[in-house]
Amino acid sequence: MTQEEIVKKIEENFEEQITGVYYFAGQGNVSVKAKKILDICKFLRDEPGLEFDYLADLAGADYPDRPYEEGRFEVVYNLYSTKRNHRIRIKVGLPEDNPVVESVVGLWVTADWHEREAFDLYGIKFNNHPNLKRILMPDDYQWHPLRKEFPVQGY
Repeated sequence: MTQEEIVKKIEENFEEQITGVYYFAGQGNVSVKAKKILDICKFLRDEPGLEFDYLADLAGADYPDRPYEEGRFEVVYNLYSTKRNHRIRIKVGLPEDNPVVESVVGLWVTADWHEREAFDLYGIKFNNHPNLKRILMPDDYQWHPLRKEFPVQGY
């Protein structure tokens, strides 16, 4: 299945949830609304022909100069199908004042560590995560060191 065919399947099933599509280095990138990320990821994992059974990576990102409606923060899901040997990247923009998205730990257990890292370093919260606590920084640390306003030398 080509990247275009994968993106088309997503568009056919979640047209109202898609905020953007582009291709880079031959890989499809689909930006979606946060409220349906769990449904979209479940579809990508379970749909025959897609079967994205492996969450290769989940990462946070901070774009402080983005317009509010696009969301300052972003969660990026890099998915891979071991059965079909194809990839897709899903992105979710989150607002600065409430960077919250549903956890995908129930779909891919590997999300556990990745979501905790995004929470710890960016302050992105994952609803229904089984153990959302800091993973790298001390528990009482009040900042998020990968946010762009964090000073290079630290506090």
